Amino acid sequence: MAEKRDYYEVLGLKKGASEDEIKKAYRRLAKENHPDLHPDDKDAERRFKEIGEAYEILSDSEKRARYDQYGFAGVDPSYGAGEPGGGFGGMGFDFDLGDIFDSFFGGGGGRSARGSYNGARRGESIHVGVELSFEEAAFGCSKDVQISRIEDCPDCKGSGCEPGTTPEICPKCGGSGTVRTQQRTAFGVMSSTVACSNCSGRGKIIHSPCPKCRGKGSVRKNTTVSVKIPAGIDDGQTVSMRGGGHKGVNGGPAGDLLITVSVAPHPYFKRDGTAVIYNMPISFVQAALGDSVEVPTLDGKVKYSIPEGTQTETVFRLRGKGIPNINGGGRGDQYVKISVETPKNLTSEQKELLRKFADTFGGDEGGKGKRKKKK
Repeated sequence: MAEKRDYYEVLGLKKGASEDEIKKAYRRLAKENHPDLHPDDKDAERRFKEIGEAYEILSDSEKRARYDQYGFAGVDPSYGAGEPGGGFGGMGFDFDLGDIFDSFFGGGGGRSARGSYNGARRGESIHVGVELSFEEAAFGCSKDVQISRIEDCPDCKGSGCEPGTTPEICPKCGGSGTVRTQQRTAFGVMSSTVACSNCSGRGKIIHSPCPKCRGKGSVRKNTTVSVKIPAGIDDGQTVSMRGGGHKGVNGGPAGDLLITVSVAPHPYFKRDGTAVIYNMPISFVQAALGDSVEVPTLDGKVKYSIPEGTQTETVFRLRGKGIPNINGGGRGDQYVKISVETPKNLTSEQKELLRKFADTFGGDEGGKGKRKKKK
């Protein structure tokens, strides 16, 4: 773990950064360093995974607090899976506040509410980012993402024992992984629960460790996971794949795989919720006389009749041509905003025709003011 970079340094942040700052830094760096954008850069995948790991810890308030206090030893899942007490720097003790108060006030109870050292624990979640096109986000798709995940050792199936052997239940702690000690202090007898020294808190003794995982029962594996992106997902939203994260500890469930999407901008469509906005330029003649035009949509071009006398910023609606609702219930609409283009670089003949056209209004073009007569 010594070769790891500080998580704050990875994201370019200072300790004490806000949640919003952490999220923005992650999204920016994940997009800049995505391996798909740098196929010739062999180091891009390493940087991308490093950024994801940093975000996974700093975006979780509990993990971030442990990291701030204990460093990597407080949060690294492989350390926690192989070393009892590793989640808190391997200190080897855990004072039971209930026991302390019981010592002061003579109560009962004990460690039953906290569980044993080798109890089942849920695995850590994995955060990754994926970039989608506008159409992929609208209609959904499948994406392959590369992750580095802690899984059961394929040789020992997670037992930590060499194939063909079994572990021994620790005779000292009876498999709990902990023993209770008492110490006389100035305040009286203080009870505490510590990791069993005979089995190092595992609750079992492995006489023949698995050569592949060295008795940990888990290995880190690079793998590709196919993720189904739902139709209608928006920029910055996250898809959760339950059980796709790191394996649990001592039979606990695996964590989740969390995929945050980044949607690339479209050349001419814009999104507003489930609505699609399209700015359509038309000529002065089309606006004045009306015309049948082809309007681009996510489903292809559709014909639409522009009525005569259409003004700039007039908005037409195409029902059901927008973004599907991510929770179901149909699609939004597409809104076509008209922009009337004023002709440029007119010839002398065209200018003269326009002047004659203006004269037909009696010097008042549609009530918009007097036209200055040519001198």
